[in-house]
Amino acid sequence: MRIVAGSARGRPLKGPRGSEVRPTADRVRESIFNILGQWLDGQRVLDLHAGTGALGLEAVSRGAAEAALVDLDVSLCQENARALGFEPRVKLMRMPVERALKQLQREGRRFDVIFSDPPYAAQVTARTLAGAEPLLEPGGTCVMEHDKREDVPEVVGRLRRVDARAFGDTRVAFFRFLDPAGDGKDTGSP
Repeated sequence: MRIVAGSARGRPLKGPRGSEVRPTADRVRESIFNILGQWLDGQRVLDLHAGTGALGLEAVSRGAAEAALVDLDVSLCQENARALGFEPRVKLMRMPVERALKQLQREGRRFDVIFSDPPYAAQVTARTLAGAEPLLEPGGTCVMEHDKREDVPEVVGRLRRVDARAFGDTRVAFFRFLDPAGDGKDTGSP
């Protein structure tokens, strides 16, 4: 596992020892960023169920101003951020995702890109989208990784699925804000 592009391109990331953490594969991460756009200059990123921090740290390598990494165990995130020299631009939040979403909302935080890569058995995509919606900047994107067996809705609140990709058993769905005028159009492309 490594950083795919940007300032830390090719640098390795420390991975998990057991099967409790399933990091996003390099090819899936590369595809996600090809869809989002190669560079995230100045954007704020939230990485839910961060595991190793690979998605958030990839975003920082590609120019994101900051990344908040949320997981019950952020030790791998911390080690990887330190090894890459990204610690000043990374906020670690060791807590359940639901609690982090509420805390970030109370703090008035907003993000341009929100990633979520939960354990596939949890099947929490719709619930996570509902909790993440208030934190997303207008024109922002939620990128939800999930198992092919999870039924992911087209619309959650004001978020509409605008793209979906398949990588073996892994699916990645991209959600954007619906047009506030209520005509059902999204406010941009991923």
